[in-house]
Parts: sequence; structure tokens; C-alpha cells
Amino acid sequence: MYNYIAIEGTIGAGKTSLAQMLSADLNARLILEQFEENDFLPKFYKDPDKYAFPLELSFLASRFQQLKTELSVTDLFKNTIISDYFINKSLIFSKATLPEDEFNLYSKLFSIINLSLPSPDLVVYLYASVNRLKSNIILRGRSYEQEIEHSYLQRIQDGYFEHLRKLNDMRILIVDTNRLDFVNNKEHYDWMKDIMLKHYEFGIHTIVF
Repeated sequence: MYNYIAIEGTIGAGKTSLAQMLSADLNARLILEQFEENDFLPKFYKDPDKYAFPLELSFLASRFQQLKTELSVTDLFKNTIISDYFINKSLIFSKATLPEDEFNLYSKLFSIINLSLPSPDLVVYLYASVNRLKSNIILRGRSYEQEIEHSYLQRIQDGYFEHLRKLNDMRILIVDTNRLDFVNNKEHYDWMKDIMLKHYEFGIHTIVF
């Protein structure tokens, strides 16, 4: 069994729902990203050029502080930790939103703080088409997300794949969820859980379609 699993995906992929379900099912400690507390997020969606850099810096600080605190805690009754994000998403989003000079500065800061955080034993990336992501975003009804453009979601999706390909020393499982409904269909959820827990039998990078 893995000690630390990170669930990842583009906005609207269902990573928080899956992390919550797995943590309850496996009696694991749950770490959820505190994005709704970020005051820059609604501003960014309205004026990305102006608010991209403070948004990405504030997210990086929040993620680092949360993970540094949560991952240092020992729970004798819950040996597994499941998070609905991976700290490396900071690089993916910042590369998609920042101009080159600001991203270069940002990536230097990221490299410094990332040295003190443990890496997940497994990263699960939930792939969904941009159309499905947009539908999920509309359904969950967060007002500040409704104006997210398809092109932005595609940039983030492409950024994830580009970044994940470079992580040659990590176990990464990519699952196409376009035909899955793991929230409402127990068979789909059980299949995903089984694939994840048996991932030690597969290679470092595995794609399941």
C-alpha cells in the first residue's frame, strides 16, 4: 500500500471527489487544497494578465505551508495520506499563465521550497476532454469559474502532459475518465481503486484508457 497518493487533473476533472471517496474507503488521512480561500482567484479569471503573478505566488505559499504541516504529522491509525493535488501543479499553472521572465523567477522559488517536501509514492492523473471538463465546471456552479475559456483548459491540460512526461523517477498513473462516472457508479469507482492499488505491478508511467 502506498503511504502518500496525490490525485491530479485539470480543473473539473473530479480529483477532489475521488480523493474524498478513497480516503473514506481506505481510512486514509485527507489533504484538500484550500483554493476557495484565495482572494486572487476570482480577480484572475476576470483579468488574468494583471493577477496571474500574485495568484500563482499565493497558491505556492498556501500549498507549501499546508503540505509542510500536514505531511509532517504522524497518525498511528491512518498510515496513508491522500491529497487532491500535487505541489508540482504550481509549475504547470504558472507556466500557462505567466510571461517567460516571471515564470523563470517563479520556477527558481519553486525549486528552493520543493526540496523540503516529500514526493508522492503515486500520482494519479485524471484525464478528461476539455468539453467534459467545461460541463463539470458548469454543473458544480462556482460563479468565478463559469467564464473559464476552453483554450485555457486546453493549455493547462497540455501543460500537465508535458510536465508528467519529465517525471521519470515517479510512479504516475494516467486514467481516461471520459467514459467513467466514479462518483455515481460503484463499479467504475471500484475499477479505478483496483487499478491504483495494483499499480506496483506496472511500470513507472502507465496510461489506462
